[in-house]
Amino acid sequence: MSRVISNAVIRRMPRYYRYLGELLDRGIERISSNELSHLMNVTASQIRQDLNNFGGFGQQGYGYNVQYLYEEIGKILGLDVTHNIVILGAGNLGQALAGYVQFEKKGFKIIGLFDVNKDIVGMSVRGTKVRSIDELHDFVKENHVDIAAFTMPKDKAEAMAKTIVNLGIKAIWNFANMELSLPEDIIVENVHLSDSLMQLSYNIAKYNREQK
Repeated sequence: MSRVISNAVIRRMPRYYRYLGELLDRGIERISSNELSHLMNVTASQIRQDLNNFGGFGQQGYGYNVQYLYEEIGKILGLDVTHNIVILGAGNLGQALAGYVQFEKKGFKIIGLFDVNKDIVGMSVRGTKVRSIDELHDFVKENHVDIAAFTMPKDKAEAMAKTIVNLGIKAIWNFANMELSLPEDIIVENVHLSDSLMQLSYNIAKYNREQK
């Protein structure tokens, strides 16, 4: 029986991966949990507890080998393989996602952009052609697609989700600002941009109250 790991731990793993990548860029080969805690503003105890969920990776008195830990966390996050993504909705947000070069460096490859708007069908974003949504079925049948990114209006998302399920795609990256009702075997990551702004607004208001 596999060990159950909390969502809080899983959500911290990309941060570890990002910071370790920055350490590698600076040529740092080894780091202790205390040193890493100062960089990340996470306690050393929390770091050790998080990593112990996956085997620990450190040696007492030595710390962590940055390259090794970076690679192991990459494997935990599934970044040792390429994930093919199609973006459904090629408006401003869809085009911004398609143009973000860091995705490919992490193993996420945008292989298709789709939209209903005939004015943008045929244009290209970083070498990826915007196709008509009518071509989606045949495209998915001819190409292996791991993830569908939803950047269309939310009133279109529910129907599109059913189409995606029927096409056999098992993961949805949902920017459509609505919760999708889907079978349990479909993996959905909801991204609510407005929620992040509201959290920022709360922290600004909290700071202002504390200054009074």
